[in-house]
Amino acid sequence: MPRSRINANFIDKTFSIVANILLRIIPTTSGEKEAFTYYRDGMSAQSEGNYAEALQNYYEAMRLEIDPYDRSYILYNIGLIHTSNGEHTKALEYYFRALERNPFLPQAFNNMAVICHYRGEQAIRQGDSEIAEAWFNQAAEYWKQAIALTPGNYIEAQNWLKITRRFE
Repeated sequence: MPRSRINANFIDKTFSIVANILLRIIPTTSGEKEAFTYYRDGMSAQSEGNYAEALQNYYEAMRLEIDPYDRSYILYNIGLIHTSNGEHTKALEYYFRALERNPFLPQAFNNMAVICHYRGEQAIRQGDSEIAEAWFNQAAEYWKQAIALTPGNYIEAQNWLKITRRFE
């Protein structure tokens, strides 16, 4: 049974109802509809912390989805799961792939910056200030891109950039 039929959460049920209505009235191919169903089921599983199930649904959605913009969000969500699992190298790969298809995803730039900043902090703890500085500089570049796309967001990142004199 598709996950969309077993959701007990009110918000998930509401989203599923609206999504099903939209799928019926918007002219889309059966492949696009099926891809969206897998994407929706992936988001539902992800929100419940069922990452393995979410990944299976996202990979199936990627197999079916042809639109680069829609694929960017699937890739972004796969990156989120890898970030949550501490698989930062994989997460960065998926964020890059998402941005190749949609360069207007400030949340992907932000998440990449957070990973780089984290790696910079790890390098400091290991006593390697040169590596730390490189990671912090990369984080700064990603945060600048995120801020350029959404100037009112990422206030903490803006403050960090100013404090560390990385903001131009």
